[in-house]
Amino acid sequence: MNHTRKNKQILSISADSKTVKGKTLGFLTGILYLIPDKDLCPAAALAGCSNPCLVGAGRGKFTSVKNARIKKTMLFKQDKELFINYLVWSILALERKAKRENLTPLVRLNGTSDVPYENLEINYQGVHYKNIFQLFPHVQFYDYTKLGTRKNIPANYDLTFSYSGLESFQPMVQKALKNPNMNRIAVVFRTIASIPR
Repeated sequence: MNHTRKNKQILSISADSKTVKGKTLGFLTGILYLIPDKDLCPAAALAGCSNPCLVGAGRGKFTSVKNARIKKTMLFKQDKELFINYLVWSILALERKAKRENLTPLVRLNGTSDVPYENLEINYQGVHYKNIFQLFPHVQFYDYTKLGTRKNIPANYDLTFSYSGLESFQPMVQKALKNPNMNRIAVVFRTIASIPR
């Protein structure tokens, strides 16, 4: 792939209704959206969430948005070093914007993926880091995951397990329930009436 070395913003900043509401609470949120597949969302088939995935919801329906996500995904897979440089620059830009607006920056790396970034070692400007969280210890990150076995979660990374009711997924749910790194479990219901007592 031919990439220019010019820095690129790869986070979507306050670009959806939920994160815009966060601004009224004092937060500026940047989310990384990729195109999920079996590598970037390894538990999707087991959880049955491939079809209802939010990758095509909201602005994800637009061709330009879809193409941008495809490019970021290809970059992640083919040139991790450049991808990380863009990501670091994007987080720094988010921090500057948050400071100007007197807001607290938040980062969600898995808007439409499930990459265990805690295991992704990086080198940035000649310095080795265990992960992106170590490079930004003062930034709060958060995510949802279908991987109930994730461990070594840094203190500045809040992780919520995303439940699926499929029978095939229940062993993963049991692992999440026993995993001390899972702070909570999120369950989606179609209607208020379907929520059990």
